[in-house]
Amino acid sequence: MRPEDIEKLKCLNIFEGVKECTFARAIAPSFLQSFPAGTRLLEENRPADFLYIVLEGLVEMSSSATGDETVIEILGPVNLFILAAVINNDVCLQSARTLTPARILMVPASLIRELLGEDHDFMKAVVFELASAYRRVVKELSNQKLRSGTQRLANWLLKEERNQGGERRLTIPFEKRILAAYLGMTAENLSRGFSTLSAHGVNIKGLQIDIADIAKLTAYARPSSLIDEGDRNFQEHSVAPLTAEQSDDDNAV
Repeated sequence: MRPEDIEKLKCLNIFEGVKECTFARAIAPSFLQSFPAGTRLLEENRPADFLYIVLEGLVEMSSSATGDETVIEILGPVNLFILAAVINNDVCLQSARTLTPARILMVPASLIRELLGEDHDFMKAVVFELASAYRRVVKELSNQKLRSGTQRLANWLLKEERNQGGERRLTIPFEKRILAAYLGMTAENLSRGFSTLSAHGVNIKGLQIDIADIAKLTAYARPSSLIDEGDRNFQEHSVAPLTAEQSDDDNAV
């Protein structure tokens, strides 16, 4: 494992502040593997044999429990997934596949459970990681329920523009149908959403997007500190809380 990989791992909530021997025990028997795009890493309703940590690339978390498949989350570096299933020694509630070439560390699930009983600091770190994941879920629920599809798209564009360098342009890093599923929209609604946002400074060509006026898009998106924590846009532009009447129902899903 590269030295920079070690440093990335130590910054994760689950390893921050734990004993060096605990960290070494977790890493020693783990598998660091490179996967091509489109690799199925795990299936829902199957036992959680490993804790997965994304070091490079993008991973799609999805569910098809009702027969129809939807995208639950898209994870990049450095993030982990199925921690709850690992701790509970239970089946996975989601499937996972790589959207891009990825490097992923696979930590044996049984080892994680052993370390919980041996290192109090590791147990505390796991609690903080689970609490962080819970807050992320609540934010996403708020995002889905309080915003129209087009407003969810607008806020995603603002965040992704920042993540890709803040140069008022970005590239969608996966297929549009995946973005639509992630935002809780149909492909048709996504297309209509981009059409609506053209009046707010958004120009799209293929997967390339240019944002002519960040302030104008922000005024439409109305980012919130309770949903979009860490996004510079709600810090730079003061906006009032979103109300149900201000939601664009024509684009909601």
